[in-house]
Amino acid sequence: MFKSILTFTLSAFLFSGLFAEGTLDGFFSSTDKLLMEYVQQGRVNYTGLKASGDLAPLVATIASTDITTLKGNERKAFLINAYNVLVVNQALENYPLKSVLDVNGFFDSKMQNVGGKKLTLNQLEKDLLIKEYKDARLHFVLVCGATGCPPITNFAYQPDQLEAQLNKQTRLALNDGQFIRVEGQNVQLSKIFEWYAGDFGGSKANVLSYINGFRKTALPAAAKVSYYEYDWSLNKTTGRAAVEPTEEGGVAPPSGGNNAARYVVSSAIPKGSFEIKVFNNLYSQEAAGERSSFFTTSTSVLYGATDRFNVGFDLRYRRVRYDEAGTASNFDVLSNGGTFSRSAITGFGPKVRIAPFNNLPNFSIQSALWLPVADNLSGAEGGRFTEFDGAIWFTQIFNDFPIGNNFSFFAETDIVLEDIGSQDEGRLNRFSTPVTGIFSYFPTPKTTLYGLASYSPYWQEDFDYFYQLGVGAKYQFTPKFELELLATAFDNQFLSANDGTAGTVNLGLRFNL
Repeated sequence: MFKSILTFTLSAFLFSGLFAEGTLDGFFSSTDKLLMEYVQQGRVNYTGLKASGDLAPLVATIASTDITTLKGNERKAFLINAYNVLVVNQALENYPLKSVLDVNGFFDSKMQNVGGKKLTLNQLEKDLLIKEYKDARLHFVLVCGATGCPPITNFAYQPDQLEAQLNKQTRLALNDGQFIRVEGQNVQLSKIFEWYAGDFGGSKANVLSYINGFRKTALPAAAKVSYYEYDWSLNKTTGRAAVEPTEEGGVAPPSGGNNAARYVVSSAIPKGSFEIKVFNNLYSQEAAGERSSFFTTSTSVLYGATDRFNVGFDLRYRRVRYDEAGTASNFDVLSNGGTFSRSAITGFGPKVRIAPFNNLPNFSIQSALWLPVADNLSGAEGGRFTEFDGAIWFTQIFNDFPIGNNFSFFAETDIVLEDIGSQDEGRLNRFSTPVTGIFSYFPTPKTTLYGLASYSPYWQEDFDYFYQLGVGAKYQFTPKFELELLATAFDNQFLSANDGTAGTVNLGLRFNL
């Protein structure tokens, strides 16, 4: 009998341990997935997260996990992730808000459920983590929901990687020029080093020694140390439109709502990131007894050399088809046939994007030079027009203006010089200045509905123009992937004179790495 009871007890213990381990594996992977989706550049997309409800299962797991059974790095990693998740959760419970300090008792009286016990965030941080592990690196991975904290990561802390992750985040913080501010012999430190001086050795010399243990360039031993004020503003994303100018000449976050969580196309991409855009445009017109259709795939790659200067390239591929009027649809351009058809890589060239003004984060200038790749693109040698034989210089100047919580207006002015080259060789050097306005509505943080209008005058001896009106939609499946659909009606002088019709169908894809 005793043997049976012992066997049953050991089996139950082993099973419960395996179950807990499996549950924790799920907790770490689910936390990793959530942070990857809702954290961008050290800021949290609170708007999108609150709308999704994705945080609730993690909070439930934290409440139901028996932390007394956890040991070593598994326990340490679990508690770090739990703290960060519960800070975000408590901010969400009171969102929208400007600062966690706007919530009375955010850290020292409001309770959270950790392993079936009610704890404040301070108790979780100081008693279960700092007091137990005596590891000052924790100060660079525990995120208090404020901009002044070391930034929250877009990944979870994992038991088998924890030492490397703690060291990496500590090095990043202590080599960050905004976190450790050095000017000659003057060193300004975060208030963290004042509030928790004992964790870093207590004395000024010990604090500096600790910091220098992780820095590439050591702080001077005779440094004059002071502490800058802590920035308690909420560490929320505001798309890439992080700030707007204030009347005092400074900056302030936009009004929030779905507008605050969206991806802003007109600003520069952050340092170290990649943006890949694939935009497919199908233009087709029918006039003067002929249908001509052009399918163009433009692939654009940008890299953030700095937060305000991006470099990259464009690659353009085009298919064309000409048919007698009434004998083909616009989508027939995707196959050969008709009176003439051709496909070719028509252009390739460098691109730069600059955000010149710090207080206008949504304003940028983008310029690309497309060099012709294939021969006889203009069709001068017995073919039909596919593209210009000369280079094309395309410069865009654009800005995005948030309007309240759910609307924005995007304005763009372009400078375009097409078919650049010698007139003796037949180059046109055609100059135009298109202007475009887009009014957008954001019914959810991930969805955009918009209307578009553009007008382009061609400044040449025989004045010409085109204009188009359209409607479109975008859906952001993840912060790194977006799909766009657009349809427009098109008109110009030739079409008007010949009772012609024209329009475009567009499909765009955006990836961020």
